[in-house]
Amino acid sequence: MSRFVAFDVETPNRRNDRISAIGITVIEDGIIKEEFSSLVDPEAPFDAFNTQLTGISAETVRGAPAFPALWPQIATLLESGLPVAHNAVFDLGVLKKCLRDYDVEWKRYVRYLCTVQMGRRLLPDMRHNLNVLCCHYGIELDHHKASSDSRACAEILLRYLEDGAEIRQFIRTFSFTKP
Repeated sequence: MSRFVAFDVETPNRRNDRISAIGITVIEDGIIKEEFSSLVDPEAPFDAFNTQLTGISAETVRGAPAFPALWPQIATLLESGLPVAHNAVFDLGVLKKCLRDYDVEWKRYVRYLCTVQMGRRLLPDMRHNLNVLCCHYGIELDHHKASSDSRACAEILLRYLEDGAEIRQFIRTFSFTKP
């Protein structure tokens, strides 16, 4: 496997069923080759907690594309390599709910990597929060900014690979089938 697609989503509220920002960082042959990020109009209300955490509000996303308009570009990137996220089940879960709510068909199952799960096995004696791992590896982070979080996830994966991690044992499958 030589192409990985690290991604991160931010959400507007506690329901975690819409995206207010997405960041995607593509790794190819051990090098960050491409980055994409966008604010997203979630067409849903914002909770004060999420706005405080991410800095994204209804005003911030005014004029931003809604998820269906961005999906073709996001799908193309996600399909171009093995998706990777830090706490991947969260990000994939939000994506699944967006696809469901907008009635967008995609794959039934997606293979992915989670840098949290990898870290728990590779670095068992430390916490695996994104900011903690970034501090450990000296990676710059503007936390809860999707573009920065996706790049940090990509750089953490690269550190794991440089340290000899064998990714095959960490590949999992996420179901996008409707319940």
